Amino acid sequence: MTSRRRVLKAGIGAAALGAMPTALQWAHAQSGFDWKKFKGEKIEVFLVKSPRGDILTKYHKEFEDLTGITVGSEMIPEQQQRQKAVIEFNSGNPSFDIIAISYHVQKRQFAKNNWLADLRPMINDKSLAAPDLDFNDFAQGGLNYAVEKDGRVLSLPFNLDPWVVYYNKELFDAKGVKYPKTFAEMIDAAAKLNDPDAGIAGFGWPGTGDEDTTWRIWPLIWQQGGDIVSADGDSVGFDGPSGEAALGVVAQAAADGSVYIDSTAGSERMQQLFASGKMAMTIAGPYSLPEFVDNHVDYGVAPLPSFGGEHTTIAGPDVWAVFDNGDERVAAAEEFLAWFTAPKQQLRWLAESGSLPTRDDLESEPGYDDYIASLPELDRFVDNLDLAQVRPTVDTYPAISQAMGKAVASVLYGEADPSEALSQAVETSNAELQVPGG
Repeated sequence: MTSRRRVLKAGIGAAALGAMPTALQWAHAQSGFDWKKFKGEKIEVFLVKSPRGDILTKYHKEFEDLTGITVGSEMIPEQQQRQKAVIEFNSGNPSFDIIAISYHVQKRQFAKNNWLADLRPMINDKSLAAPDLDFNDFAQGGLNYAVEKDGRVLSLPFNLDPWVVYYNKELFDAKGVKYPKTFAEMIDAAAKLNDPDAGIAGFGWPGTGDEDTTWRIWPLIWQQGGDIVSADGDSVGFDGPSGEAALGVVAQAAADGSVYIDSTAGSERMQQLFASGKMAMTIAGPYSLPEFVDNHVDYGVAPLPSFGGEHTTIAGPDVWAVFDNGDERVAAAEEFLAWFTAPKQQLRWLAESGSLPTRDDLESEPGYDDYIASLPELDRFVDNLDLAQVRPTVDTYPAISQAMGKAVASVLYGEADPSEALSQAVETSNAELQVPGG
């Protein structure tokens, strides 16, 4: 049974993913808050296309009725969202006020260019900070990515996703296949469970060549002693055996036909196949739990396989940030974030989106126990936080990701062998790292 305290401590345990910057003194917001101060303002929210985005947008009207602020939103695939965000930020006149970003990927770039509004004035002004906005309640794991070393607060915690392998117990049991602990065993199990006649795939991997393709390869590289960027930052850390071994796993899975190559944005088809009992294994985060529960999948959750050592995985801490489009719009955008991050909204968000808590005060919120009980195996994600690493905060990460995504996709589709694909990814990425300011 999942422990309510164990899950609540997930954000605290996530502190291992990054050191907490300079401590701040957070002001406690007061009651009697006027939600109508910015009535008539209109704000735009820029999201990654995903079920989480759909959940968020369906509650816009609730906020609009409370505040009189009109909320618009745009959702596009992650890679395109990153590229568009940088283009619009550079223009100085972005179409959005609030953005949900993978801050571990673009943190340094955004902070260095001073593109984001500092939230400290709002946090510490009793007339601006909503009653439930108290930074003492946010878990440290989330604050690691919200606060800069110089004390600026450029974001609020959104979610933290450690990745695991979901497996279909019914399919494994029907053929008497043991759950794999190594990648070699995973490929073997996928081949045994792959059944084209029944429309069942062993497991899946996105073939879009974007970040959804790329992030799955990094844990394999980490497990082999490699890294995304070398310690000195002058070159990649996956040239040689670590990169070859990682892409070798992809090549072997593709060669025996047991991997389903997903060409849909956000790996939507893979999600649908596993949810319908047509895929034996899938690699994903806690966000998949609600869909699998709703579809009555008899699933299990296990750490990512290994090469015989640590089961290192990847986690993606995401945050909300605000662009400075003028005082009134910034204040209206901050009001939206204060509303969304409040305990009531957060608990509803967690239950519907399959997220781990980013606030420590949720345990006392009515419905918290129901949230814990509604998502079986939620505690396995907490366990996985101790095994998780994150992507580097370097300006060139998007280019490195694109190069590696292209390499993985070319191996999946049989267009290149691991050595050829890796060589091209290394060459392209190293060239980007040599660009001044990279």
